[in-house]
Amino acid sequence: MNKGYLSLVLHGHLPYVRHPEHEDFLEEDWLYEAITETYVPLILVFERLVNDGIDFRITMTLSPTLTSMLGDALLQERYLKHINRLIELAHKEIERTRWQPEFHNLALMYLSEFSKARDTFLRYNRNLVNAFKKFQDLGKLEIITCGATHGYFPLMDVHRESVRAQVKVAVSHYESVFGRKPRGIWLPECGYYPGQDEILKETGLRYFFTDSHGLLHGTPRPKYGVFAPVYCKGTGVACFARDLESSKQVWSSVEGYPGDYNYREFYRDIGFDLEYEYIKPYIHPDGVRINTGIKYYRITGSGNHKEPYNPHLAQNRAAEQAGNFMFNRQKQVEYLYDFMQKKPIIISPYDAELFGHWWYEGPTWLEFLIRKIACDQDEIRLITPSEYLDENPRNQVITPSMSSWGWKGYSEMWLQGTNDWIYRHLHIASQEMTELAKKYNGVNGLTKRALNQALRELLLAQSSDWAFILGTGTHTEYALRRTKDHLLRFNRLYDDLNANSVDESWLSEIEYKDNIFPNIDYRAHQ
Repeated sequence: MNKGYLSLVLHGHLPYVRHPEHEDFLEEDWLYEAITETYVPLILVFERLVNDGIDFRITMTLSPTLTSMLGDALLQERYLKHINRLIELAHKEIERTRWQPEFHNLALMYLSEFSKARDTFLRYNRNLVNAFKKFQDLGKLEIITCGATHGYFPLMDVHRESVRAQVKVAVSHYESVFGRKPRGIWLPECGYYPGQDEILKETGLRYFFTDSHGLLHGTPRPKYGVFAPVYCKGTGVACFARDLESSKQVWSSVEGYPGDYNYREFYRDIGFDLEYEYIKPYIHPDGVRINTGIKYYRITGSGNHKEPYNPHLAQNRAAEQAGNFMFNRQKQVEYLYDFMQKKPIIISPYDAELFGHWWYEGPTWLEFLIRKIACDQDEIRLITPSEYLDENPRNQVITPSMSSWGWKGYSEMWLQGTNDWIYRHLHIASQEMTELAKKYNGVNGLTKRALNQALRELLLAQSSDWAFILGTGTHTEYALRRTKDHLLRFNRLYDDLNANSVDESWLSEIEYKDNIFPNIDYRAHQ
């Protein structure tokens, strides 16, 4: 009989990047890389487990922006061109490395992986959401939602209507995609503030996640720490908190598994290593060198010298470390069970893109872990939060504290000198959107289209990704442009609506560019 539970949570999210006005757009590669390196490998892991009769449970966020991009016909067509180009490059690499056996076998490996990615993409009718939905319908995967565009809620609470709109639009979108209501939500950046659970309850959501200190600093203090959920006072919405020990063991590139010297080196890619004329057809048309996904070296050490990557050694290390992770969770559960006199639940959340994209061996490690848990022990049981709540309906009632899982644990990542200026504009736009929604309640035709588009533009401007990018100093020009473009479009719509002079031609143009949430209802922002 098991003594505790392990809940693995993968947060799948990308900002909405779609530029039909350009033939080839650099930031769209974020999606294409994620499909090839993270989402397809995870799907193949789940398929193998199901085919082998291995029972498992995983919880996974598929954010509304991510599912929208995965289901977009334009981006699907562009991904097919992208993966075909990589397959062509892999064929060329097989020829180029014919007399370099340490690289030749790797080129063959990449050709196989890229071909599998294309085959999987086509097998699910170009929409990988179909694959994840299949595993949810089989009862193996619990898919949860997120804020509509990943807005950071603690800094949006000035105008509560915007937080409500982020949640309501997300829940409605989830229903249209998966044919059922979501049970849980990943609060963007794990950003929670007291009272936010009232909005979650309104939309029928049962639970959310916080970082450890969000629960540990709650009032009153939680009796079982982070090893049991709590119900929020006044709403009964459940809050699960991250276990730092199991999380750090995986996500830390310094102390965690991904930094193992036998694993593939992320920062050595042929897109930067090979001669420009050779690689030119496979990088950005403007000549900007980019990652191709073909990487021939392992981490080796902390210096610049890198040895060729050995997949066999890396796979063995992934198996060993999956066993180590399981052993540590067994010991953790045994200790906690004896101490608590109650089965603990260990919440281990990670960004989905860690698995495969940043940590190439991540999906392999995950598959080894699930198989070992199913076959090699009986102390731990994989579980989803919904299943846990069904089996353990009695939980302590507290008020969690404001928190996030960002740098320093609160809001500093999204509120600093490089990005704090955006909020005055977002707050004014939120106030104006509420004004529009109330003023034009129940309209139709062109006015309704303009109101719906105004809400789309506001939601897209609110994405926490733009503030995060401005804070980290990478791709800042793009993040700045996206923030300004959406706010300027919103401002024009606001002015045109109030002047009763909406330009239908211009509206059609931005409806085509920013086409997320086709069934959006502007009245969500009331």
